[in-house]
Amino acid sequence: MQPAPHPMIFGIDVFVLGSVLAGFAALLVLFVIYTAITIRDPMTKRVKALNERREQLKAGIVSTNPKKRTQIVHRNEATDAIRDFLNKLKVLQDSQLAEAQQKLAQAGIRNKEWAVAVILGRLVAPIVLGSLAALLIYALNYFPEWSDFKKFMGFAVAVIAGYKGPDIYVQNLVTKRTVAIRKGLPDALDLLVICAEAGLTVDAAFNRVAKELGRAYPELGDEFALTAIELSFLSERRQAFENLAYRVALDNVRGVVTTMIQTEKYGTPLASALRVLSAEFRNERMMRAEEKAARLPAIMTVPLILFILPVLFVVILGPAACSIADAFGSGSTNPK
Repeated sequence: MQPAPHPMIFGIDVFVLGSVLAGFAALLVLFVIYTAITIRDPMTKRVKALNERREQLKAGIVSTNPKKRTQIVHRNEATDAIRDFLNKLKVLQDSQLAEAQQKLAQAGIRNKEWAVAVILGRLVAPIVLGSLAALLIYALNYFPEWSDFKKFMGFAVAVIAGYKGPDIYVQNLVTKRTVAIRKGLPDALDLLVICAEAGLTVDAAFNRVAKELGRAYPELGDEFALTAIELSFLSERRQAFENLAYRVALDNVRGVVTTMIQTEKYGTPLASALRVLSAEFRNERMMRAEEKAARLPAIMTVPLILFILPVLFVVILGPAACSIADAFGSGSTNPK
C-alpha cells in the first residue's frame, strides 16, 4: 500500500518546512543565550573611541600639513586595498566619497576610511545579487510558472536591491541614531543652561553634560564628549561646533551649533539663548507626541475591523447562534 502524500504549502513539504523552522528557532535560541552571556558594557567602546580621538588631536591630526598627517594616521590595510582597487577602476569620486564619509559619521562610525567599503558595496552587491538571481531565474529555471516579464522584474529587483542595500543600511543606522539624539536634546540643553549659569566654561559644560546623560542617552553623550575634546584641542572652537553639526543629521543640533557660534563670536549670554532653544525643542517634542496621538484612531481602524470586531461578534452572537441552532435542531427531532 502506497503511503499518503505529505501536505504541501506553497509547493513545499510541510514536514520539511517544519524541520527547517524548528532548526532556525533552535539557532535563534542559541544566539539569544550567547548574546545574554556575552554582554559587554557599551561605555568601554565609547571611551576607547573618545580616547583615540583625543590622542589623534594631541598628535596633530588636525594639522594642514598632509605629509605630517600621513605619518601620524594609522592606515588600514583593508581600506587601502579597497581604495587602490576603486582607483584602478576609476569609479572613486571625491564628492561621492565625502557624502559616504558624512553618512558614516552620522551613523556613529568614526573611521572615515570605511567609506570606500560602502562604495565598493554599491559596486559589488548588484553584480553578486544579479548573478544569483540570473542563475536561479534563468539558468536553473527555479520559477517555471513565472512569465518573462515577471522574471525580468525579479532580476531587476535583485540588482536594484544590491545597489541600494548599503545606502539603506547606513541610512537606517543614521535614522536610529538621530531619533535617539532628538529625544535627549532638550534635557541636554537644560543641563547646559545650569552649567553655564554655574560658571563653567563651554568645554567643561559639554563634558559635564556628557557624563550626566551618558547612561540615559549614550549617543548624545558620545557626541557631546567628542565636542568637549575638540573644544579643548582644536585651535578654532568654531570648527568643533561645526563638526558636531556635521556628525548629527538633525536640524535642532544645527540650531544649537549656530547659537553656540554666535555666542562665542559676539559674547551674548549663553544661558538665555539655550533656555529659549530648550523650550522650543520641548514644545516641538510635545507637538510630535500630539501628532502621533491624533493619528492613532486612523491607524487603529484597520486592526479594529480585521481583528477586534470579528472576535467581538463571535463572543456576542456565538452563544445566541448556538442556542438558536439547538432549538431548531431539537424542534425538528421531536415526533408529532
